Amino acid sequence: MDNNPVIPPEEFLLLFTTLPDKDSASKLADQLVTSRLAACVHVLAQGESFYIWEGAVQKEAEWTLLIKTCSSNYLDLENKIKELHPYDLPEIIATKIAIGEPKYLQWIAQTTKNGTI
Repeated sequence: MDNNPVIPPEEFLLLFTTLPDKDSASKLADQLVTSRLAACVHVLAQGESFYIWEGAVQKEAEWTLLIKTCSSNYLDLENKIKELHPYDLPEIIATKIAIGEPKYLQWIAQTTKNGTI
């Protein structure tokens, strides 16, 4: 019988957050990559967000970040976003990456601080 512990494979995440301007989006992206909480952050061009806030429909220009990381980094990444984000309630949504190019996923694991493969 094998006595080696079973180590589950690393899960990979794609997180989304939005920011009010390009400068704050770029600064947050840089901080997340520099701190090795994310392997890659893609800053999407400005778009319009429609949402309800404090009982009223709002319409704002926002920049979206697509953040690629390992699930083991999620809590630290969420805390860093909250620390640096200008909104009182930042959007922080994560979805598991169900499938991906194996070498790219390996790169995410090797590039982020808590990633293991």
